[in-house]
Amino acid sequence: MATDVDLPKRQITPVPVPVLPVSVPQKRPLEDDHAPPVSSPLNPNLDVKPNKSQSHDDIAAMAREKPARNKKDTLKKRETKGGLGADSSRATPDPKIKELPPNESSPLRYKLAPPRLSDFETARGPVFTAHHEVSTTDGSTIQFYETSEHVYNKKSYHYLHCIADPAFPSSFYYRQTEPEPYGAHISFEDAATHMYMDQQGRHITTDKGFRTARANVAVRQGRWYWECKITRGNIKSNSDGNIQSNGHVRMGFARRESSLDAPVGFDAYSYGIRDVQGQKVHMSRPKDFFPPGEEIREGDVIGLEIQLPSEHLHRKVVQGQYNPAVDLLDEEELNIEAANIVRDRIPIRFKQHIYLEKIDYHTTKELEDLMNPSPAGPSGTIGSRPADKPNPHHQVPALRTLPKSCIRIYKNGVLMGTPFTDLLAFLPPASKPQVQVGAREGMDDGMAGYYPAISVFRGGAAEVNFGPHFWFPPPDMLDADEDGDVDMVDTDTVKVASSKLDKIRPVSERYDEQIVEDVVADVVDEVDFWMRDGARVIDRTGGRDGKAETTAGIAPGREEIKELVQDD
Repeated sequence: MATDVDLPKRQITPVPVPVLPVSVPQKRPLEDDHAPPVSSPLNPNLDVKPNKSQSHDDIAAMAREKPARNKKDTLKKRETKGGLGADSSRATPDPKIKELPPNESSPLRYKLAPPRLSDFETARGPVFTAHHEVSTTDGSTIQFYETSEHVYNKKSYHYLHCIADPAFPSSFYYRQTEPEPYGAHISFEDAATHMYMDQQGRHITTDKGFRTARANVAVRQGRWYWECKITRGNIKSNSDGNIQSNGHVRMGFARRESSLDAPVGFDAYSYGIRDVQGQKVHMSRPKDFFPPGEEIREGDVIGLEIQLPSEHLHRKVVQGQYNPAVDLLDEEELNIEAANIVRDRIPIRFKQHIYLEKIDYHTTKELEDLMNPSPAGPSGTIGSRPADKPNPHHQVPALRTLPKSCIRIYKNGVLMGTPFTDLLAFLPPASKPQVQVGAREGMDDGMAGYYPAISVFRGGAAEVNFGPHFWFPPPDMLDADEDGDVDMVDTDTVKVASSKLDKIRPVSERYDEQIVEDVVADVVDEVDFWMRDGARVIDRTGGRDGKAETTAGIAPGREEIKELVQDD
């Protein structure tokens, strides 16, 4: 009986069918190990990302199907054809010239028209029209002229003379040049309007409000000296000490961002000295500097000396890598590291001249806030902690200062003191261009620096002297040429410069250095363009340039170079 009962139970309990699918996915993880979803050298093109909406079976199926999508067979066929002597895809000639991609050190290129015949002629200076004469204290007369037929540096653009040269075909023939008068002088282009100068660029005046002009020389490192003689300004009228003025003059140093329609010392980009009471001015804040009773009057000669650290140390400061414990010791050794100059420029025409136009450095919000601080602190709330003062380690590059930098002032050969120390850094990224199309931040165009600057007001007139023969040479300026001009000093009491940066030099020598730097930069740009064109000169004018190699695939350039129009 018991046996009869067990037999039907054995027949009723077969293996259930729903259990069978459960055993199938139990073996799937073993198969997934042979197709890992993580990319590896053996599976370079495998990129399986599980999706929440996909089941485990679908993911495993995609992993198995992924290698089938890789076109490895096609690559093998190409390699086989290449080995048999057939042309592969890499050996297929391209009718178009493939240029090397420009890197961050390469200047921008533009499509231009071939130069005119007049572009190969020597650059010309402005047109001088006699305006008025001024009598000086020594009885001589100065003829002032109104300049015209030249461009002004304004609206955040900087203009430099250029000339077409057949030796520079890859740069489209144009290179930088200088017109007469040669040498260091007040720049006719880098000055405000309604200023009058002589034909040598040494005398300057105006009949308007404060106007400023910069020299054509940028100081970037070392010690440099120049002089400014007041030919028309404050005079002592009577014995009671009252000062009668024929105008006012200010002198100092200014960067490219400084305004030319305001006196030197108006903003954070310039440092100036007032003729009234001999005050120092920075960010429009005059402070006493000369001893009481000292004034700057007609006939006085003001000597200005600037001292800047090496560009090597300067770059460490603006890049946030300055370490005073190490870098100040390394500064004693001569460093020959060259600056990485990148000049984004394009030739333009203005009347009878041709210039290289580039986007100039522009004011930054950080320095505007430094000049006009807000009552709200850095956190934006009233009464919060005040912002950090400019220093070499400031978190903002524009607010970093240069160690071992200062400006010294002399009056008629006598040292009056050091009105300014720890000057603000100027190398990019401390200086930034105007934000617009074609402007690139962080690029040093070689023109950033401190320029000798002079401001005149309503009849004030001055004469500049950039050397090498000074009226009152500073005591520690020795005669480097041993010609007996300025070595009448006691060498026992003067500290001789231990390096080239420590030696005080006339600004006129800096002009010669700047010309050499411009020539080298022109050659470097030409070689760079030539290499990017495949080491040959190609035609980018659509067949209009007969001296270049005609190549298919190059778009034609402009029909003519842009003409510039400026209003006075």
